[in-house]
Amino acid sequence: MKKIECCKIDEIEREHSGHEHHHEHNHEHHHCCCHDDCCADDEGAEEDEEEEGSLKKIIIAAVFFLAAVLLEKLPFFSGQGMYVRGAFLACYFAAYMLTGFSVLKEAVLSIIHGEWFGEEFLMSVAAIGAVFMGEYSEGVAVMILFQFGEYLEDKAVDHSKHSISELVKIRSDSANIKKDGQIVNVPAEEVAAGDIIVVKPGERIPLDGKVVSGKTMVDTSALTGESVPREVMEGETVLAGFMNVNGVIEVSVEKEFSESSVSRILKMVRNAQSKKARTEKFIRKFAKIYTPLVCITAVAIAVIPPLVSGGSTLVWHTWIYRALELLVVSCPCALVISIPLSFFSGIGLASRNGILIKGSNYIEMLSRAGTVVFDKTGTLTKGVFEVTKINVASGADITEEELVKIAAHAEYYSEHPISRSLKKIHSCPDCLKLNVKDAEEISGHGIKCKLDGKQILAGNRRLMEIEGVQGIENAASDGGTVIYVAQDKKFLGSIIISDVLKEDAASAIAELYGNKVSKTVMLTGDTKEAAELCAEKTGITQVFSQLLPDGKLEVMEKLISEKKKNESVIFVGDGINDAPVLSRSDAGIAMGAMGSDSAIEAADVVIMNDSVSAVSKAIKISRVTMKNVRQNTFFSLAAKTAIIVLCAVGLGNMWLAVFGDVGVTMLAVLNSIRVLRKSV
Repeated sequence: MKKIECCKIDEIEREHSGHEHHHEHNHEHHHCCCHDDCCADDEGAEEDEEEEGSLKKIIIAAVFFLAAVLLEKLPFFSGQGMYVRGAFLACYFAAYMLTGFSVLKEAVLSIIHGEWFGEEFLMSVAAIGAVFMGEYSEGVAVMILFQFGEYLEDKAVDHSKHSISELVKIRSDSANIKKDGQIVNVPAEEVAAGDIIVVKPGERIPLDGKVVSGKTMVDTSALTGESVPREVMEGETVLAGFMNVNGVIEVSVEKEFSESSVSRILKMVRNAQSKKARTEKFIRKFAKIYTPLVCITAVAIAVIPPLVSGGSTLVWHTWIYRALELLVVSCPCALVISIPLSFFSGIGLASRNGILIKGSNYIEMLSRAGTVVFDKTGTLTKGVFEVTKINVASGADITEEELVKIAAHAEYYSEHPISRSLKKIHSCPDCLKLNVKDAEEISGHGIKCKLDGKQILAGNRRLMEIEGVQGIENAASDGGTVIYVAQDKKFLGSIIISDVLKEDAASAIAELYGNKVSKTVMLTGDTKEAAELCAEKTGITQVFSQLLPDGKLEVMEKLISEKKKNESVIFVGDGINDAPVLSRSDAGIAMGAMGSDSAIEAADVVIMNDSVSAVSKAIKISRVTMKNVRQNTFFSLAAKTAIIVLCAVGLGNMWLAVFGDVGVTMLAVLNSIRVLRKSV
């Protein structure tokens, strides 16, 4: 299998269990990064030219081979003696050298490096053996068909890489920077955080940042899989890879080129193949045992029957020929190529749907999902809160507006969804000149800070009790979240904020049950009433509420200990304060994580939009992929076993043996790339 340049996503498998393909259309592995010159279009053209040259050699060799067969087999030439024999031998030799020289060369190099059972070695022995036994046509056919099969495999792999390699094209390598009143086009890696860039209609946004001027519609489909453009205005965040549709915008850069969302995603996808599924690891171990075992069997077939029978030259010829057939069919390429390719195709299909899976091991985990655990805020709900009730404490000399103002100012520097919602609800001139000191975000409880010299507490009832606040008045949550507010340990009142459930939350949970997920669970730090109301609306069967981060981790440990054999526990969160649980679960999914560095780092699967139904889609893609893996495994082993038996008992020939290697491999590879065409 040819090597794929680093700028086109790493090769499906760098090593096929010691059976790495190094035939004549290999490509040198350049040491580069994706924005180097080696990623230019002319290199892709050079690769196409090399493949075209390889195909031409195969076609020319096939013409020589056909001419040799006609000269050798047709009765018309049978009486021409030595001249005809010399002609067809010359044609066979030309065909053999055109396709077989590189195979022989790689076989020798493999032996020098201690790799005796590479497929080049097996093919070389079989082809040379057939020639020495006078089976010229079959010996040459082995090489031609082997090389043609390799060529077709490479084309199939190129096709399977297409959906992932398209990611490279969504990253703009240059930016229009605004400098000294002029707009200058510079390489994107030269732009620093804080610089202002100008993005015109039809251009891709090259770097992550915040819109400081203008408004436009942006196409986010390359990152999220969502086809409907969305509007962005001043103050909103845009990410590298978004396509600017219809307006000129100025963007203040927040991250350098190497840290942009697209760069991080590309790096993540490149690293995906380093994390092997158990099935892949088993196939590689199996190949290391299987191939030597078949080779030993071939030697035994060549030697033992003739020795036992005291056979003649004809008997030796028959059994050696059968042994050579066995060598050809023994190559485990169908498994060591098609299985990784199935996983790679699954990762490609997922990426096309806005789902980034970090490795084939996580595809395996997702396919076995038995329990799916959800965070609530920002995952099942939009994280967009609305004030539904304001309760001023009896005896507190403030208005409802003043209570909201104190809470919003205290929460001003927090990035929690509730804090962001309070900031949207309240805005005043004082927000721009807050005198907030000693701000402390107490995980699972709320905010503690000094505001204009007064100690402010804003959080749950437990925070009030811990801090010794007097006169706490209970508030009915009505399914919302209660924010208790105190000043200098005096209770001021409470604000009830209600979250909005995502439109597809209930249908997504139903889809999970339809995909044979047996249990759904919710973990949240919210109140019992709010959590149970959300569970009732979505159909989630088990709820754990009022949990701190360490409490969520304890519940996750318990769920993992209770899971059934061959089932996995999946956690789905929005990436905020979920890193420990994401890491501990069998597979962690971060949703809506386009701009969340922590989520991209901690999660095993990243869903680039806010759709809960994408979780079910990820599981479905994983199960389709694993079904394909099982199909290839069964078909390859069954076909090879049948052909080995036929050859061993004398019912096969070299052509059937070649089909057992090249043909079975091609069928398995074609089945692998069917995954990319699946509709989910």
